[in-house]
Amino acid sequence: MNGTRTDPPVLVRREGAVGHVLLNRPEAMNAVTVELGARLEQALRDLAADGTVRVIVVRGAGGTFSVGGDFHEVERLRAGGPDALTPLFVNFGRACASIAELPVPVVAAVEGYAMAGGFELMQACDIALVRADARLADNHANFGQVPGGGGSQRLPRLVGRQRALGHLLSGERLTGEQAAAWGLAYRSFAAEDFEQGVAAFAERLADRSGDALAKIKKLVYGGLGTTLVDGLALELDTVVEHVCGDAAGAGIAAFTRSERA
Repeated sequence: MNGTRTDPPVLVRREGAVGHVLLNRPEAMNAVTVELGARLEQALRDLAADGTVRVIVVRGAGGTFSVGGDFHEVERLRAGGPDALTPLFVNFGRACASIAELPVPVVAAVEGYAMAGGFELMQACDIALVRADARLADNHANFGQVPGGGGSQRLPRLVGRQRALGHLLSGERLTGEQAAAWGLAYRSFAAEDFEQGVAAFAERLADRSGDALAKIKKLVYGGLGTTLVDGLALELDTVVEHVCGDAAGAGIAAFTRSERA
């Protein structure tokens, strides 16, 4: 799968306020390599630092999100021992972890296969939009492997212990519709509506106040890491500071003008 291909494993483009990150190894179903992990993190951070980008959409080339780690690269790195293998998991783990740190929402547009690391990347994104006929699974156990991209930690937090362990230990596949029913995806779309649905949702987020989106996202992730009492105190401090600010003031003024019209 590594071959002699020289195209970048991750591509970036901007369309107005929407930044696009494309996993670009279609010949390998966008399998994760050391380089892909590093470039994915850099692409996400670069777009988030661009003052014009208000939402990032992550997807895979060739009609597949990602099948996870590249077994050819894993086998090659294993020969070099732990020091050679560790960067594969560190780079990908850092890319996934960076998403929660970014001030802009990151949306996974999932079609085709999202397996193992691809499924873990989907979980790490702030919001997942899936095609109803997508095929999703943490299938590490099917190959005698252990999750290495955060699946053993994020999945129980997203769907609860019973579903997480049942899925992780069995490796059973889910459809996009099932993923939405489990709370792993915000919405599933029929195949014919997927592209339009993703584009419309991204544009909806891009039309929102970037300051408000950043604060909401920070509140949610901050609250997940603390108690309800402390999270509510954080929310109170944030909303008072925000409403007193210029950006919120403009929004309130616009609302009151519309009511008088």
